[in-house]
Amino acid sequence: MTLDQIALRGLRVFARHGVLDTERQSGQEFVIDAVLWLDTRPAAGGDDLSKTIDYGALATRLVHLAQDPPVRLIETLAERLAAGCLSDPLVAEVEITVHKPQAPIAHPFGDIAVVIRRSRPSPPESPAPGPRRPA
Repeated sequence: MTLDQIALRGLRVFARHGVLDTERQSGQEFVIDAVLWLDTRPAAGGDDLSKTIDYGALATRLVHLAQDPPVRLIETLAERLAAGCLSDPLVAEVEITVHKPQAPIAHPFGDIAVVIRRSRPSPPESPAPGPRRPA
């Protein structure tokens, strides 16, 4: 089945993530992009918000997940955000980008970002029946 996308891009969050003590004390802005793959046909067919992702609620959830608790790596933050998206049973796959526009780098740069893509685990397959051993 082909899945559809709902994308939330450029979500700005003030948080205290980073390896350096100054980053964790002062905090900085992070920018989050989330692309969710799901089947939107049930929602479209019934014009029913409950059968899709409410992007306002998604934004609120991502902000809460991004603010606390602080982590050292934006890779860790991206994993947390992806898990939060996949906790919704409608979401089959998610791509999270965490941008760190004020990263403490001594050289001019346009963007620092970590991009991860995660899928809902497939249900375990039933083992094929094998020959029975005599009792």
